[in-house]
Amino acid sequence: MQGPDFDLDFKPAHGEAVPVADGVQRITVNNPGPFTFHGTNTYVVGKRSVAVIDPGPDDDAHFRALMAALDGREVTHIAVSHTHRDHSPLARRLKAATGAVIVAEGPHRAARPLHAGEANPFAESSDMDFVPDMALPEGGRVEGDGWSLTAVMTPGHTANHAAFALDGTGILFSADHVMAWATSIVAPPDGAMADYMASLEKLLQRDDRLYLPGHGGPVSDPGAFVRALRAHRKMRERSVLERIRAGDRKIPDMVKVIYASTDSRLHGAAALSVLAHLEDLVEHGRVETDGPPSLFGDYRLVPGGAG
Repeated sequence: MQGPDFDLDFKPAHGEAVPVADGVQRITVNNPGPFTFHGTNTYVVGKRSVAVIDPGPDDDAHFRALMAALDGREVTHIAVSHTHRDHSPLARRLKAATGAVIVAEGPHRAARPLHAGEANPFAESSDMDFVPDMALPEGGRVEGDGWSLTAVMTPGHTANHAAFALDGTGILFSADHVMAWATSIVAPPDGAMADYMASLEKLLQRDDRLYLPGHGGPVSDPGAFVRALRAHRKMRERSVLERIRAGDRKIPDMVKVIYASTDSRLHGAAALSVLAHLEDLVEHGRVETDGPPSLFGDYRLVPGGAG
């Protein structure tokens, strides 16, 4: 199967409330970058009383645009998909202005403990001050006037990543787990490839008709797109194994070849993605290294390990 057909045709309309479905508006933050595409998408769900999904960074212009889009409507809930600083910090300011309840899977945490001497490269990108008023479990639901949202736990990009299903519509707010414009970053120790792949499998068991992601435009054929994402990740895993078989022992050497056509600004994230694959391969006994997998380790195929 071919990899996903990414869609880069997206007009962000920064600061404007754009209708994207019945009773759903999107307001995109003006925070473009190599990891955020044209900016973070905030969604307003409902008509008379509403939920806000992923309020975004603590940005004055975005706060003003969001309050203008709300136009005096009651905000009952603020749903946060995960605790990266481009998604969650404005929740506190929005709560202070509206009295809404903040809901999420939980505070920020890593997918695994740090190894001795290891630093978290995404520590500054994480909103360590975030604490929800209500922690939602898998299947947890919040309701408003004419709408309800159900939490679908999708760890991988972060340990606390959640998507939100708009019940009765076939719409899933997929946040950073599945996006039309690019693959999600899976960067240890915040994220884990095994979790990410399991979350893709979970989504394939659903029958959603439309994903509204955290960056970029909608995913209009979710099943086919998620299957292509799964194939893409398996292809990356094969590429890692091929580089080791060809004699590469270090992650930077693998990245130079595997991501030769990728923007060099993303090579640091690419190295973390390769590390995520290697952690999974070591766990499954196909690759070995001295000590725990790290960005600076030497990697070898395990004899007889189906490498």
